[in-house]
Amino acid sequence: MKGFDERNVALKCFSKTGSDPGPSDSKFPNTSVWSNLFASAFSLFDTYIEKKVSLAKTNGWASAMKRAVSAGSMRRIHERILGPSKIGISSSTSDIWLLGVCYKISHDSSGEVDATDGLAAFKNDFSSRILMTYRKGFDPIEDTKYTTDGGWGCMLRSSQMLVAQALLFHRLGRSWRKPSQKPFDPAYIEILYQFADSEGSAFSIHNLVQAGKIYGLAAGSWVGPYAMCRSWESLARCKREENDLGHQLLPMAIYVVSGDEDGERGGAPVVCIEDASRHCFEFSRCQTDWTPILLLVPLVLGLDKVNPRYIPSLQATFTFPQCLGILGGKPGASTYIVGIQEEDVFYLDPHHVQPVVNVSRDNLEADTSSYHCDVIRHIRLDSIDPSLAIGFFCRDKDDFEDFCFRSSKLADESNGAPLFTVAQTSSSFIPISHGDALADTDDFQEHDSFGAAPKGDTDGSPPEDDWQLL
Repeated sequence: MKGFDERNVALKCFSKTGSDPGPSDSKFPNTSVWSNLFASAFSLFDTYIEKKVSLAKTNGWASAMKRAVSAGSMRRIHERILGPSKIGISSSTSDIWLLGVCYKISHDSSGEVDATDGLAAFKNDFSSRILMTYRKGFDPIEDTKYTTDGGWGCMLRSSQMLVAQALLFHRLGRSWRKPSQKPFDPAYIEILYQFADSEGSAFSIHNLVQAGKIYGLAAGSWVGPYAMCRSWESLARCKREENDLGHQLLPMAIYVVSGDEDGERGGAPVVCIEDASRHCFEFSRCQTDWTPILLLVPLVLGLDKVNPRYIPSLQATFTFPQCLGILGGKPGASTYIVGIQEEDVFYLDPHHVQPVVNVSRDNLEADTSSYHCDVIRHIRLDSIDPSLAIGFFCRDKDDFEDFCFRSSKLADESNGAPLFTVAQTSSSFIPISHGDALADTDDFQEHDSFGAAPKGDTDGSPPEDDWQLL
C-alpha cells in the first residue's frame, strides 16, 4: 500500500508551490494519510495471518482468520474505513457512458427504470469486461514466499484489467460481448492465458513485478499509477524483444504521457504527436510509420481529493471512443473505473481473493466465470483518489487523430484546468487548439505546431495553471 514517505514528499512539494497541485505526473503521488495508515495495516495483517497459518496450521484462531479473509471480511473492513461503495444502478435516467459507448436509460409506464432498454445492454457490456482480482495459490513470485497478492496487488490487478480491455478491443472489437454458449473465441481465451498467474504467461503478476523493479515494484508492496504505467512500458519492451514482429503478444506501442521525461514536472502532461509517431515507428522496428498505440496518462489532480475543476474533464473522457477507463478508485485501494452516470463512476473491484485459475490456451470451453463480474459497483467521482491514470487505445492513425482532436477540444473547454494537452513537438510543448487539430497531419515532421496559441497572456505573465516543479 502507499507509504508515508510518498505522502511526506507530496506535502513538501505542496508547501513549495502554495497551491493545489495540477495534473502532475509524479513518482510520489499524493494520497490520504488515514488511507495509508489503514491500507498498510491491512497489508501487515494479511502477512501476519499467512505467517501464523504456516507456523501453526492447527491453530484454530489463525485458521478462522484466514477463512474470514478469504470469504471477503477484509473487503468489508476496507469499505468501512476507506468509504462505502454502492451496488446496482440508481433511478436516474441520465445516459450511462461505458468505455466510449453511450447507453440511453428510460422509464417504463410505472415510472421505474426500464430494464429492457439501454440498461440491459449496459449490464451485458459491463459483465463482458475482463475482471482481474486478488488470487491465492500461485507459484511464489521470484525468490519470495508470496503465493497470493491479497492486500497489496490491487494496483497491479487494476492495470491488468485496463490492458486486457485494450487487447479485447484490438483483437475482437469494442462490440464484443462474452457469449453465453461455448466454445469461446480462441482470441478471448488467449488473452486470459497471457494474464494467468505464472511466469509462463506474458502479463502475469510475476512478470509485472520483475519488469517494474526499477520503478519500485516488489511483491508485498503497493505502488502508484505512475510507477505502474512505467512498469507496463518496461514489460512491453521486454516482451517485444523476445518475439518477432508478427508474433507480438501486445500488438501495440505503449506511450506513457507525462510532463517531461521523468514525470516530475507539475502542470498538464502533454501528448506529443511526434513522440507518439516515434513510439509506433520503434514498435514496428522501423517498418511502418503507424501502429495501434496504447496511451497511459498518469495524473495527480489534487492533494487529498480531486480538485473539482478537473471533474468535468474526467467525466468527458468516458465519451471518447478510445477510452480505456481509469486506474484509480478509493484512496489507497485501487480499482478499475470503466463508466460514468452523472456524478457516479462504475468500477470493477480487484479486492476479492479467488483461487488461482490456470486457463489453457487450447481449452475453448474453460470456466472463465472468475474473470467477469455481474455486480455493478459505483462511487462518487469526487471521492476517488486524486492519484490516477487514464488509458486510451487508438487502433490506427485516423483513430489517433480523432483522439487528438477530442483532447484538444476538451483542453480548450477546461477553463484553464486541462487534464492534458496536445502538442506537435516535445521541444515546444505548445498546446494545439481543437480547431487546428483538424489541419492536415499527414506529415508530422513538416510543422513545428498546428497554429498553437502562445502560452501565457499578452503581457508575458504565465497562465493560471502554468507548470510548477513539484
